Amino acid sequence: MTIKELFIASNEMEREVVEQIADDQWALMMPEKITRRPMALFEVVRYHVWDSAWIPDGLAGRTIEEVGDRHEHLLELASGELKRNFGRYTQRAVDAVRGLTDLDRIVHLTYGDFPAREYLQHNVSVRAFWSYDIAKLIGADFTMAEDVVRALMEEFSPVVEGYRKMGLFPPEVEVPSDASPQARLLAMVGRD
Repeated sequence: MTIKELFIASNEMEREVVEQIADDQWALMMPEKITRRPMALFEVVRYHVWDSAWIPDGLAGRTIEEVGDRHEHLLELASGELKRNFGRYTQRAVDAVRGLTDLDRIVHLTYGDFPAREYLQHNVSVRAFWSYDIAKLIGADFTMAEDVVRALMEEFSPVVEGYRKMGLFPPEVEVPSDASPQARLLAMVGRD
């Protein structure tokens, strides 16, 4: 599975989980070991809408200065608007990734300039694993396809410690030797 396919699969997993959020669940608090500060579910989803809105601009090589505050209104969305906007902006992000032909193209982020491939990896690291976190929080079933589990393991095994040092993954969780591939993957990135 390519990084583009993994990005698309991660977005689909997240969309499926977000669709299951009940109206009375938006104020649930995400685990701080994941978010690193107190964040309600609606804040996490709202941030992902905003982040998805930036992806087409980033992949087109636009700088923060060029884009300006075009997407800032998305950080004010009410919980009732989140599902509709989540689907719309996620689809735009997926379309931009599908159209990406140069994985070495430089993407300008607030925290530096990165090749598009690495930018997609950053996005996958959040979308794939926060999908699990959200599903767990709302009590939804969450099972990844075997090929997605395999691709995530291949993608993140070599870089997991670097992500952990940046504070993006919590400490690894111990699992039994006979744990499923998905359980091993999630334990590697600090999910229990």
